[in-house]
Amino acid sequence: MSTRKEMEHEVAACRTLFEKKTHDYGTSWRILRLPSLTDQIFIKANRIRSVQESGENRVGDGVRGEFVAMVNYAVMALIQLEVESGAWRAENGEAPMELPLQDAMKLYDKHVARILDLMMNKNHDYGEAWRQMRISSMVDLILMKLLRIKQIEDNNGQTLASEGVEGGYMDIVNYSLFCLVRLTEEENMKL
Repeated sequence: MSTRKEMEHEVAACRTLFEKKTHDYGTSWRILRLPSLTDQIFIKANRIRSVQESGENRVGDGVRGEFVAMVNYAVMALIQLEVESGAWRAENGEAPMELPLQDAMKLYDKHVARILDLMMNKNHDYGEAWRQMRISSMVDLILMKLLRIKQIEDNNGQTLASEGVEGGYMDIVNYSLFCLVRLTEEENMKL
């Protein structure tokens, strides 16, 4: 299976969960400010690292669900960035707290398409190096991205030389998808 197809397979599972939860809860996540979404992703990544380091999982939920959650929370953050932007408001008017399911899914798909395109471009240039990386290293990179995002948020979004929070969220999605692909490969090897 091609890398693009593997990523699309993992995205489909993330998207399905996002759609089901949006159906159940609406877009209640729209109340969260970006730092709150960043902290939610941080909690998930930190739990994975804790389970990896201790070898013990007392909650019982696997780490796969945490990677899925990081994908979805990062996409929520990207949607928040767009919906709260001046450009979106100029085109669509005031940003409602509750987005209709179809609008939320269109925004989800739009951001995931951009993320997958970025991943394919980077994957070409880096020669699929992620396939040789340990999942634990990718979790560390996710945590590093989160600490960078938190610093930018603490600086009120002001940066001197970095790409800003949008690129960080996109990278978190891609690293999480890489980890999901690797987990699927490991699960398939056990069959």
